[in-house]
Amino acid sequence: MTLKDQLNDAMKAAMKARDDLRLSAVRMVRAAIKNREIDTRAELDDKAVIDVISTMAKQRRESIRMYREGKRLELAEKEELELAVLLEFLPTQLSPGEIDSLISKVILDLDVHGVKDMGRIMKAVTPLTAGKADGKMVSDSVRRLLV
Repeated sequence: MTLKDQLNDAMKAAMKARDDLRLSAVRMVRAAIKNREIDTRAELDDKAVIDVISTMAKQRRESIRMYREGKRLELAEKEELELAVLLEFLPTQLSPGEIDSLISKVILDLDVHGVKDMGRIMKAVTPLTAGKADGKMVSDSVRRLLV
């Protein structure tokens, strides 16, 4: 079953359960996918759908951070609930320890010697963590392990 099929099933289940927040989040994802399909003039495969959902999750994380800084806790909570729905459709997220071990392996394989090689490491790590980890978290881990 493709991710688009899973989203359709989730939308139907949310309608039947009268879960407005979940229904809204799933519809938002489906709309973003449809927009991307219109832009690219091609039907998206699961990898492209994961990219769309990952982008939306990143936007939610940033919104949560900004709402918390602005003392808008009710909006931050709503974004957190939407983020939880989005994460259901992404592959299992890597833990910080798993990210660190993956980065350490890449550092050894590439034989890098400092922060100046961060671009090479990120280029090698990004395909391995796509959809499974937040890019900022990966970047922070790479920087921390290179120092």
